[in-house]
Amino acid sequence: MSSNRPDKNPNKWLVLISLPIQMGIVIFAFSWVGALLDEKYPNEGSWYRKGFILAGVFLSLYYLIRQVQNLDKKN
Repeated sequence: MSSNRPDKNPNKWLVLISLPIQMGIVIFAFSWVGALLDEKYPNEGSWYRKGFILAGVFLSLYYLIRQVQNLDKKN
C-alpha cells in the first residue's frame, strides 16, 4: 500500500551537504562582527575578531554535532 504523501524526513545527504555552508555562514558572520568591534574599539592583535571567530567555530561545531545526532535518531 503506497500513499502519495511526501516523506517528512529530509534526505540525510541534503542535510549533510548543507551543513558546511551553514558553518561557513556562521563563522563569516562572527568574523564580520569581530572586525567591526576591532574597528570601533582598536586594540593590539585584533582580539575581538579572533575571539568571535573562535566562538563562531565552536557554535558551528555544536550545531553540526546536534544535527548529526538528530539524523542518527531518525534512522
